[in-house]
Amino acid sequence: MAETMSEIERACVEGRSEDAETLLRQTPGSETETVAYYYHLGCVREIQGRYEDALDAYERALQLEPAHRGTLFRLAYLYDLRGEEDLAIDYYKQCVQQPPLYEGALVNLGVLYEDAGRYDEAVECFSRVLKANPNHQRAKLFLRDAEASQVMYYDEESERRRDKRNQVLEIPVTDFELSVRSRNCLRKMNIRTLGDLIHHTEQELLSYKNFGETSLQEIKDMLAAKNLHLGMTVEGMARRAGSRAPAAPVLAPTPPRGDGESVTIGDLELSARSRKALERLGIGTLGDLANLTEERLLACKNFGETSLNEVKQVLRRHGLDLGG
Repeated sequence: MAETMSEIERACVEGRSEDAETLLRQTPGSETETVAYYYHLGCVREIQGRYEDALDAYERALQLEPAHRGTLFRLAYLYDLRGEEDLAIDYYKQCVQQPPLYEGALVNLGVLYEDAGRYDEAVECFSRVLKANPNHQRAKLFLRDAEASQVMYYDEESERRRDKRNQVLEIPVTDFELSVRSRNCLRKMNIRTLGDLIHHTEQELLSYKNFGETSLQEIKDMLAAKNLHLGMTVEGMARRAGSRAPAAPVLAPTPPRGDGESVTIGDLELSARSRKALERLGIGTLGDLANLTEERLLACKNFGETSLNEVKQVLRRHGLDLGG
C-alpha cells in the first residue's frame, strides 16, 4: 500500500494525472477509508484541476486524522488561491504547530498575516524561518516589508479620506443612468465598479467594439460627478505587499497545451490576487494577457512585482510574453 501511494505521489509531482488515476483505482477496497487514500485522492484531483473534489477529499482525510500535516498544507494552499484567507490562515496555523519547522507554510502564513495588517504576527513567522534557515531569500524579503509596515506613521485623517475614497470606488456602475450601449460595453469588459473603470484610459475604452465618443463622454461625466477620471491611479494600488502569491505548491495541474493564446485564465494555476486583478482588467485568455505591458499590469490594484513574475512565468510556458 505504501509503495503504491508513493508511486501516486510521484506521478502527481510529475504531472502524470492519468497514471496517478490508474494507480489510485488499483487501491484495495480495504484501504479506501484511510488517511493516505483520501490525501492522495485529493492530490490526484488537484492536478486534474478538479479543485472542489480535491477539497472534499482533503477534508475527509482530516476527519480521519486531524493533524495530518500534508493535508493541512494542501487545504491552506487551495483556500489561499480561492481568496478565502481566513480559512487558509487557520489551516496554515495548524500546520506550523507541529515539528519539524515547515518553512513553506510559515512563509505563506506570514504573507497572509501581512496582507491582513497583522504585522507583528507576520514578523514572527518570517523570523522563525530565518532562525532555522538564515539564507531563506523569500523570508528575508518579506521580513523587511513587514518590519517597515510596523513602524509606518498612522495618519488618522488620511485613513478617513482613504476609506471614503474606497467606498466611492466600490460603487457599481449599474447604479448610474447610462445608455444601453455604454452599459453593455462595460459589462463585456468586466468593468463592474468605479474603481474598475478608472484603471482604464480613454484610448482603451475607445478601442473596444461599439464604444464611441458619445459613450466616452457619458462615462467621463459620470466619473467627474465623483471627482474621478479615466486612467487615474489609486493611492496604494501598486503596493507590493498586497500582491504576493503563496509559495509554489508541490503539486500543480499541467497547463493545457496547443494554442497558448486561447487558453483561458480560469484554466491556469494563479494566486487569488493575480486572478482577481486580471478579472478586473477583463482579461479572459492568455492572448489578452500577452497584449498588456508590465506597466499596465503594475498599475492595477493589488498587482505587484511578485504577481508580475508569476504571470510572466505562465506566459513563457506557453511561448508568449507581455507586450504582444
